[in-house]
Amino acid sequence: MAYKAIHRFARIAPRKARLIADMIRGNKIDEAVIALEFSKKRAAWYFKAVLKSAIANAEEMDANVHDLYISESRVDEGPTMKRWRPKDRGRAHPILKRTSHLILSLDEKN
Repeated sequence: MAYKAIHRFARIAPRKARLIADMIRGNKIDEAVIALEFSKKRAAWYFKAVLKSAIANAEEMDANVHDLYISESRVDEGPTMKRWRPKDRGRAHPILKRTSHLILSLDEKN
């Protein structure tokens, strides 16, 4: 049975968050927590929170936490906030503030 946790509208670009999602996919949860703890990437902070939530969801359903691994970790693109930066001669340049939906799913090894 899969235990799932989602963080929607995370204020990080999907391209940057996918680096961390690829890094922890398929790992056991204790290895993933250690990797996220020592990662210098900003997305690791977001994924650590989502992983803790997924572990708590698994504990609520009486799963054996020691046998869990990350079966799915993916990043979907959320809505983009559009802002404008004033430039010379009255021009305006767009700034795209991207958001992400972080999806993490745990499963038990058989």
